[in-house]
Amino acid sequence: MSQPVIDADTHVDETEDTWEYIEPGEEALKPYTAYPSNPDPNRRPTRYWMIDGRRQMRITRDDARTHTTVEMRELLDVSARLRKMDELGVDVHVIYPTTFLVEGTDKPEVELAIRRSYNRWLADRCCQSAGRLRWICVPPLRSMDKALEMLRFAKDHGACGVLKKGNQEAERWPSDPYFFPLYEEAERLDMPICFHTGTGVPDFSPASEFLLSAFLRMTMPVPNAFEAIIAFGLSKQFPKLRWGFVEAGASWIPFLVYHLRRRLEKVGEGTFGMRHYDLPRDVLKGHNLYVTCQVDEDLPYILQYAGEDNLLVGSDFSHADSAQELHFRDRLQERAGRGEISPTVVRKLISDNPRAFYGI
Repeated sequence: MSQPVIDADTHVDETEDTWEYIEPGEEALKPYTAYPSNPDPNRRPTRYWMIDGRRQMRITRDDARTHTTVEMRELLDVSARLRKMDELGVDVHVIYPTTFLVEGTDKPEVELAIRRSYNRWLADRCCQSAGRLRWICVPPLRSMDKALEMLRFAKDHGACGVLKKGNQEAERWPSDPYFFPLYEEAERLDMPICFHTGTGVPDFSPASEFLLSAFLRMTMPVPNAFEAIIAFGLSKQFPKLRWGFVEAGASWIPFLVYHLRRRLEKVGEGTFGMRHYDLPRDVLKGHNLYVTCQVDEDLPYILQYAGEDNLLVGSDFSHADSAQELHFRDRLQERAGRGEISPTVVRKLISDNPRAFYGI
């Protein structure tokens, strides 16, 4: 593949097989599917994962809306997913989880058991793809020694990144020194830290209540992490580590660059424990930061702040929400045809930049 098209943000839907890698003695911790006792006959069937005795999201997806099948989404048939990729003109999928976008437990033993099982399951599925399915490791962050072991396993089995949340995870914020061993090991293994939309704070509220604050809980942690990586000097402390910010768009980059620059000018270093930070003209490249964008954002404006070498694009494959963009390559080429962006930018977004970020 001289110029492979890399989909920088796709997903897998966990299935019953995901938990079959639970270790002996941990069987009682295995998630299982449950259904409401009084289902609404007028709505699509509802189901849940039961994790540690609590309901967690397990969406029943529509094939027509997702333009996929359950065999593709749950990797029940790896070849079916590869055929769909061929149809879309995509060479590589980078796979993020679904269940683990929202933290489902505050118990270290439960977290360890189910994340270990997930990683082993996904490694086995992806190894059937001849390198076309790459995946993001989900470490058990409440057990840091085990998390580091899992990174090493993941690196040896085709993973190309490490999932992280931009708000509190394991009751700590991204800049907490608790996570420094994780960052150090990821840097050593040449695996980027990937801040995907989601929350590291367990939430057991009903879905209707969760949705009232979904933007704050799910989207805002991503730009929060971007600000923290610069302001607390993490990009300088771990100079070879790449940091990614996934599925939150890129339109917030100009605001945060302005915000960081103004605070530095008005307040100076040392405020609230922040270190002195540099803001070069090419901020993302200067701090080793990569951001996924949407194909219909104001890319000419964003590129003035982000530069051409640190933006990525993904389809959100298998999910049917506002981030879905299965034909991202075509949409970007259409914009290039209208003269809004250059063909070089298109090539970088769909190939060069994701290759550099994920080390593919």
